[in-house]
Amino acid sequence: MPRVRNKVASHRRRKKILKQAKGYWGARSKVHTIAKTHVEKGLVHAYRDRKLKKRTFRQLWIIRINAAARMNGTTYSSLIHGLQEKGITINRKILANLAVENPSAFTEIVKFSVN
Repeated sequence: MPRVRNKVASHRRRKKILKQAKGYWGARSKVHTIAKTHVEKGLVHAYRDRKLKKRTFRQLWIIRINAAARMNGTTYSSLIHGLQEKGITINRKILANLAVENPSAFTEIVKFSVN
């Protein structure tokens, strides 16, 4: 029986890994065995950080809302509590956007929710 080498498929697999490793430093982008481990690790970080990004943005929105609320004489927690009591369902992303881009509208929301 003749020997089977599978050259085309294995070459494509290696090219795919090296293409993903493009821009990595030194042997990480040139040598297949090294590139493979670093591409895997990079994909692990990418997966983890997609989850972390959501957490980080929520923290940023809360910081912005708290700063704007304190400028209006209240705190973040009392503002959110007031909004819940009044039955206003507005998410933190929109509140933070209002606080930065339209402070007068944010002030009206604060006045309505606190009183």
